[in-house]
Amino acid sequence: MRIIRDFTYLDPADRGASVAIGNFDGVHIGHQSVIEQARAAGDAIGAPLGVLTFEPHPRQYFAPDAPPFRLMNPEARAHRLEKLGVERLYELNFNAALAGLSPREFAEKVIRDGLGLSHVVVGADFCFGKGRAGDAADLVAFGKEMGFGVTIAELLEGDNGEVSSTAIRNALSDGRPRDAARMLGHWHRIDGPVIGGEQRGRDLGYPTANMSIEGLHPPKFGVYAVLVDVLDGPHKGHYHGAASLGVRPMFHGEVPNLETFIFDFSGDLYSADLSVALVEYLRPEETFDSLEAFIAQMDADCTRARAILDAL
Repeated sequence: MRIIRDFTYLDPADRGASVAIGNFDGVHIGHQSVIEQARAAGDAIGAPLGVLTFEPHPRQYFAPDAPPFRLMNPEARAHRLEKLGVERLYELNFNAALAGLSPREFAEKVIRDGLGLSHVVVGADFCFGKGRAGDAADLVAFGKEMGFGVTIAELLEGDNGEVSSTAIRNALSDGRPRDAARMLGHWHRIDGPVIGGEQRGRDLGYPTANMSIEGLHPPKFGVYAVLVDVLDGPHKGHYHGAASLGVRPMFHGEVPNLETFIFDFSGDLYSADLSVALVEYLRPEETFDSLEAFIAQMDADCTRARAILDAL
């Protein structure tokens, strides 16, 4: 998959794609449906499959001080899109110039002249251009005028209503990772490098791989059964584990992070890239009267997590 960040100077091979347009936070089953429709349209005319998205997320651009809301960072999104067979990821820099384009200017300068797209697929609720003034019907009209095809994808309904990034965030905030997974079409994962910690877990017999959740929507704090992918290095592979997500109240922590204990593992993972999938919420964060009680609870957590993961 090629990642293109500038729509003004394109290699000719990167023009002419059939693309799905959106933010694709989480790459949930609704997003996947839009991408599949872009794939089908591209196959019909011999065009490569692309995704057009923006970085930073427009919501971050307009409200930089708002609480973190993203389900995945750009690297994780790109990795997930590549798995789906996307050949061109147009990850455009969302800046003042792009934000200031009217709907017509966006269609002309970005879709037609810049990227030379052959076909675009958007959700029925798609809005674009300055002030979100353009909608899907406007895009259809511009496509007819400017020579690119447009498909409007119907919004996907799940068991409990419309599938959306907001609904997924709500499920994670409630400690319902399996409900989130049904909407995502995959486990919700936290991806990133292993960072240095206080090595307190090692002293307790539970060494952990620590990861930052900065910039991401925080799922409900507590202990989870998790699946762990070590993405690089000598320990690359798939593992089971238990993870604590939160501020570690037992040790008066302040900055939330993810601490993962990998079952039956021995080795150094510092700076390795991990992908940790939240499978089941086990219990909230809590404090204990003694380290012995804390360790006994961790033993129980790991026993329960093993049983859950072995049953998958």
